[in-house]
Amino acid sequence: MSVDGWHTLLVLGGIRSGKSEFAESLVADAPTVRYVATAPAGDPEDTEWAGRLAAHRARRPGSWTTEETAADPGRLAELITAAGRHDTVLVDDLGGWVTVLLDPAHQPADDTATVAELAAAVRASQARLVLVSPEVGLSLVPTTPLGRAFTDALGATNRAVADACDAVALVVAGQTAWLKPPTPAATTPATPGSTPAARPAAPGSLGATPAEPATGPGTAESRPADRPWAPSTASTPDPGGRAVPDVALPEVLTPTAAPVPTPGQGGTSGAGDWAAPTMALPMIATGLVIQPGMELPMPDDYTGPQAVDRLATLDVPGAGLGVLEQVVGFAAATQGTATPRPWDAVRVLLLHGDHDGGASAGAAPGESARRARQARAGRGALARLAAENGASLQVVEAPTSAPFEDGPALPADQVEAALRYGWRLAEQAADAGVQLLVLAACGAGAEATAAAVLAATAGAEPPAVLGRVVNEQGEIDDAAWMVRCAAVRDALHRTRRSPREAHDILSELGGGDIAMATGVLLGATARRVPVLLDGPVGTAAGMVSRDLAGQARHWCLLPDHGGRPGVRLAADVLGLTPLLDLRLDLGEGATALAALPLLRSALTLAATLPVHPSLGGGAEDESFAEPEPAGPGPATTGADEPDFAEPEPAGPGPATTGADEPVFPGRRAD
Repeated sequence: MSVDGWHTLLVLGGIRSGKSEFAESLVADAPTVRYVATAPAGDPEDTEWAGRLAAHRARRPGSWTTEETAADPGRLAELITAAGRHDTVLVDDLGGWVTVLLDPAHQPADDTATVAELAAAVRASQARLVLVSPEVGLSLVPTTPLGRAFTDALGATNRAVADACDAVALVVAGQTAWLKPPTPAATTPATPGSTPAARPAAPGSLGATPAEPATGPGTAESRPADRPWAPSTASTPDPGGRAVPDVALPEVLTPTAAPVPTPGQGGTSGAGDWAAPTMALPMIATGLVIQPGMELPMPDDYTGPQAVDRLATLDVPGAGLGVLEQVVGFAAATQGTATPRPWDAVRVLLLHGDHDGGASAGAAPGESARRARQARAGRGALARLAAENGASLQVVEAPTSAPFEDGPALPADQVEAALRYGWRLAEQAADAGVQLLVLAACGAGAEATAAAVLAATAGAEPPAVLGRVVNEQGEIDDAAWMVRCAAVRDALHRTRRSPREAHDILSELGGGDIAMATGVLLGATARRVPVLLDGPVGTAAGMVSRDLAGQARHWCLLPDHGGRPGVRLAADVLGLTPLLDLRLDLGEGATALAALPLLRSALTLAATLPVHPSLGGGAEDESFAEPEPAGPGPATTGADEPDFAEPEPAGPGPATTGADEPVFPGRRAD
């Protein structure tokens, strides 16, 4: 879970500085907290130490659970690694952990390796994690060997953990200063029912952000005061240490905070933003009910063909736009005009929702969460391509799906909540003036889940639509592919007698990210916003949306199939013809962004090129001046001038006669 730019935080502070109270306030909103106590019990006769421990215990709510690591320092890294995406862990503190680590009872031991293991666990953590540690760097160097060993070990631990955390705060005399600020999140102006994500929070509250974030690699350097949501720039040193020009970062948005239910917990869909009614349509004013057979808008039936027919009349030297004519027809139909304009305001919705069980076989633990954090920080392929296209990027957390081979991937009430939340995301984009949505995803196990949905909705054979598994080293992992195939087979066998309606498919097989993507497609259709699909999650959502609103597929465009067999089959069923065959594999959504400049170029030509002169087109260039003729006579004639100018006569007399003059003006009147 990421909150206001961070999900792992180190809180430093001196003795009685208030660091523990501040750390506890950061997780006070969590329904449950795993409190990890690291300090040893100490001397039973030391009443002062016992009092300190008792004060800490008294502050913990009854819903918190406490775990001790004093017996084994290595267990701390294990606890952090085992924590899931929806867990909240508070470690208090690393000073006690180092004390136990240096205890002679644990020697000989490789203390450096243990610290490195802890830092690695923090960096890969999927949980919402807060660690508390004393700051010893401001004191004098101890005069005893044991004291120097402690300060050196704790200082090295603090440095390693601070580097691994998303943010670092220093508490001095009860006042908090941010040494490593959370990644600043830019957002669009607030719309009714939404809350800007980048806002100052009260001291000690969850997600408090500094007024002036520090600059540096990967952080926002400046935003004008009158444009708090403007895209920022960042400078990044290259591996050789040379200065690299600043590069643009995408406008990274944070959706309105919403509780993400944990699989197996029912009854949560009625609370928070997931269940809040949307206000886009009159039917939604009293609460949105997403059900089969909804009547949503269709693109214009006439402007699309008109725009394609018009392309044949344009002044181009060749045969025209080729397959990109489909883009012009699609844009014309969705914009309701025969001369569509290129999409200016584009938003990328990156859905991050993992699938547990065999569907995620071969996926590196924590890799999808790292990709989501990378996108929030404006880094990685998707964020860079979004910046190049001037598109905003919104990272959305979807519920984690349970192993579908063992039971439903998501409870029915949470499926409804995810659908509604996806609809609301599309509405918020439409209210912000977004003209095009790009649907992206980065969850572990998404491709296998999409294959299961495709098998259930189109009768496909799972091995035929499930792509090969490629590990982090770029090698094909056949063993992981077989595990995924077996998981899909078992899930389909388990649900062979289950209904095949949209809600049932999402609950039994699809899970959180596909349910949310389906809601996005439906909401975008309701608000007449076209969507670029790119990958298994988007196409699987398109398959499910057919049962809810058949109009949704007509608002979707597929730039590329990406070489994925499941995407190919889904596109064929949905009637979507992939425009390109780039075979890029940069993550779902990145191929659509890579193709977007080409699509915009086609729309620009269609909107600006004139009709060919042979077909009645106007003057090619108003600045063109016709050359003077070689012979006598005027070069041009005005609109009110006669076509023929009478030449000067050879004899005397005027060349022309006025209207009031006599017929023979040379004769004097009597």
